[in-house]
Amino acid sequence: MNQAPRSPSRRILITGLSSFWGGRLALHLEALPHVEVVVGLDTTEPRVPLERTEFVKADTSYSALSRIVLATQVDTILHTHLVVDSTLASDRAAHEINVIGTMNLLAAAASSASVRNVVVKSSSLVYGSDRRDPYWFREFHTRSRPAATVVESSLLEAEDYVRDFVRDSPHVTTTLLRFVNVVGGELETPLTRLFDAPLVPSIMGFDPRLQFVHTDDVVAALEFCVDHDAPGIFNVAGDGIVPWSEVLARLRKAALPLSPVGTSLAAVALRAFRLDLPPELQDLLRYGRGVDNRRLKLAGFRYRYTSAGALLAHVEEMRLTRTKGPATGYRYESELEEFLRRSPAVVRAAT
Repeated sequence: MNQAPRSPSRRILITGLSSFWGGRLALHLEALPHVEVVVGLDTTEPRVPLERTEFVKADTSYSALSRIVLATQVDTILHTHLVVDSTLASDRAAHEINVIGTMNLLAAAASSASVRNVVVKSSSLVYGSDRRDPYWFREFHTRSRPAATVVESSLLEAEDYVRDFVRDSPHVTTTLLRFVNVVGGELETPLTRLFDAPLVPSIMGFDPRLQFVHTDDVVAALEFCVDHDAPGIFNVAGDGIVPWSEVLARLRKAALPLSPVGTSLAAVALRAFRLDLPPELQDLLRYGRGVDNRRLKLAGFRYRYTSAGALLAHVEEMRLTRTKGPATGYRYESELEEFLRRSPAVVRAAT
């Protein structure tokens, strides 16, 4: 299934520009000489300094997306804005962003003559975590039980819209990437916040299998699907698994044992210590999850990190952050950005 590079995509639209993924991906795409235009949409300003990316402020449902796609004539859409962390959005917001936003995005792509490539960043949360799960989820597998949380059900509904789009728009190369637990690169998730705790929660009687993927491999996988024809659904995970007990050993942290009965009540108590243990993470800490990552590798993608390697890199980055302190945050200022981009007084680097 090795795929040759596709014709270079020159005009790219990114949803979720102010998110960790949207900003980092825009930075990488700006540096590629064959990328002519990068347009980024989000409800808030970018969090990283961008040079060539055009920022467009939009609502959470992307209701104006069709007009933007028509005006910019983008050939590639990278949908990075799906909510996969239930602690960052209300149930209503998660549904609007994941379901309504994805529906409007695909409608805009379907009505455009210029769009020929759509890449959607999803999550292995769609598989859930249950004692009846297969040892390795392959892309065609479904959940062992219905989704019990809004974030999981909204991801499943968004993926249903993607499947409908694939059926109705065969001329567009559509790629759906399901990422496992992401670590590294100063990304914060409920799981990585547990890593910083003095005592790391662990459910008694369970030692779940976990997989990790490093932020560098996430960006690389998204870029790979921009530059290569890779239609279909792909799991994205570093090779191998890491038991939760080994995760704690690598972190050099002691476990905070939680009773398997009443775990949700313990999760409420943990919020007083600024630790979030949402239901989907509680399930993961019981049953774990393993996904088969071979399909993307057969398409030609090469991972930089294994699951264990990604975890070790994250642990090292945690150590460096404690030593040096967090990086200085960036604040987007529209007048300054417009001056730096447009003013003839700014000295441009020779190309």
